[in-house]
Amino acid sequence: MVVNGTAKPVVLALSASGEGVARRVADALGAQMHGREGRVSAADAFFPNALDHARDLFAAGVPVVGVCASGILIRAVAPLLADKRAEPPVVSVSDDGAVVVPLLGGHRGANRLVREIAQALGGVAAVTTAGDVAMGVALDEPPAGYRLANPADAKGAMAALLSGKGLRVSGENIFGVEETGGAVELLVSEAPAQGGEARLVYHPQRFALGLGCARNADPEELWALVSDTLDKAGIAPGAVACVASIDLKADEPAMNEVARRLDVPLRLFTAAELEVFAGQLAHPSEVVFAEVGCHGVSEGAALACGGVLVVEKVKTATCTCAVARAEQPMTQMPGRSRGRLSVVGIGPGQAAWRTPEVSRLVAEAEELVGYGLYIDLLGPLATGKARSDFPLGGEEARCRYALEQAAKGKNVALVCSGDAGIYAMGALVFELLDRGPDEHGVSDAAHRVEVVCSPGVSALQGAAARAGAPLGHDFCTISLSDLLTPRDDILRRLKAAAEGDFVIAFYNPVSKTRRTLLAEARDILLQHRPGDTPVMLASSLGRPEEHVRYRRLDQLEVDEVDMLTVVLIGSSNSRLAQLGEGPRMFTPRGYARKIDGDLAAGVAQ
Repeated sequence: MVVNGTAKPVVLALSASGEGVARRVADALGAQMHGREGRVSAADAFFPNALDHARDLFAAGVPVVGVCASGILIRAVAPLLADKRAEPPVVSVSDDGAVVVPLLGGHRGANRLVREIAQALGGVAAVTTAGDVAMGVALDEPPAGYRLANPADAKGAMAALLSGKGLRVSGENIFGVEETGGAVELLVSEAPAQGGEARLVYHPQRFALGLGCARNADPEELWALVSDTLDKAGIAPGAVACVASIDLKADEPAMNEVARRLDVPLRLFTAAELEVFAGQLAHPSEVVFAEVGCHGVSEGAALACGGVLVVEKVKTATCTCAVARAEQPMTQMPGRSRGRLSVVGIGPGQAAWRTPEVSRLVAEAEELVGYGLYIDLLGPLATGKARSDFPLGGEEARCRYALEQAAKGKNVALVCSGDAGIYAMGALVFELLDRGPDEHGVSDAAHRVEVVCSPGVSALQGAAARAGAPLGHDFCTISLSDLLTPRDDILRRLKAAAEGDFVIAFYNPVSKTRRTLLAEARDILLQHRPGDTPVMLASSLGRPEEHVRYRRLDQLEVDEVDMLTVVLIGSSNSRLAQLGEGPRMFTPRGYARKIDGDLAAGVAQ
């Protein structure tokens, strides 16, 4: 089940007493059931902490159905509440299945979801939204395939109806409501219409907009053509279901901008798929065929979405546009999407340090690609998704595979630890895209995918937070791995950082076979800063086995460091403050000198 076009819900079972009901709900919705570790015997995935897991799902935009007390879910998501128009549904179900309560997202699918669950369980749907109670429908949540043109007016219209002003329907009665006559009109029309609190306008999305353009055409030129074409045809922008074109235009800025402004998907077809409709084109072109392999792009793409051509090709100097109309509103889109590769950093490992944006991108992805351990660290968020695990050392194959999968129109997440742009896969993805055809790059289709990079908490940041504030002044990071970086370059950077008195974070400090560079780095640094300079060693940050300890620079031992350790070396100004909870490392920025200077200036005056 898809709720309001979003991800499938996840059903949470927190105890053995609610496990049976949770399974029945999951089966009824075709959804996954996640269970609390140690308390639930059988589930699709298990989680250790209910509050953290519910919060993580909510942040990812996943509808949450919890078989538990309502208060648990409320406490879980409360810190994230911001925009009721964007938040996913949250529903609680009593352990016996007798009561189903929509807590959030009543007008984003929660009320409908609650009724479906209650029907499956034979329970009571405790819907409290005024409009739903009075009329049995939410006027700002039209059926699939219809769009409300003026959602901001829905609250006022509902208030008028609840005050007894009456209702009338013009056009199709999409809600199946009883007409009472009166001041509030529900208008269903393919044509543009002025809405307001006395008129809610709904557009059936029956139209496919076929587009063609020259490479790097002006987005404003294409948008002006689209707007003028729809206006002359009497078609409301809200009645457009999708924008369509040939797959060679997947990354065309103008087409993607039109789809964004219309808030509809961009659907793509191969030349062969468009050529199937050559006999139905109003304006076939041999020039276009010679160029891209089909006799028409805009008309062919519109027809490929279903229906009949209602607006033949119109054009400007660089753009073309055509429109097809389907008999019924379009809810299943033909063709394929552009394809997206999300390059995400999941932080050091614990869910609390994973950003909501990363959680959302992972939840939206069809396939997860990465080093197996990193995907495992996603826990239940990865359950049920296709995954492709790659070993350490297979970094280029990993990135290449992720790009080529996205080139097929898939939504793919390339999973990295820490921040994907810091000693991780982000740079390699762009390196592959930057290579020429003779440099072992990627396919033309891979060059047209959307690449999204999302920040994560790096090991450097995690270690610094555990330490206190060692990065309070200038700092740098240096990888001590000479697998990809020449050893001489590493030594040169070490000497420069030492002379510059930077706080330094060492990544990849040692490996099973590489044990000498860390000792050399220590000796280089001791030439420029005191032996009692504080050093922090942070291993397995954010995981149960996390281990943090402090050493003097002149007492740093290589054997105390492993591949999972971040080494933070203070500058000559870094200090260890002895506090009640233990030592905390910090690097002053110079505020004490500023205060002394301000005081001196005050005395002088």
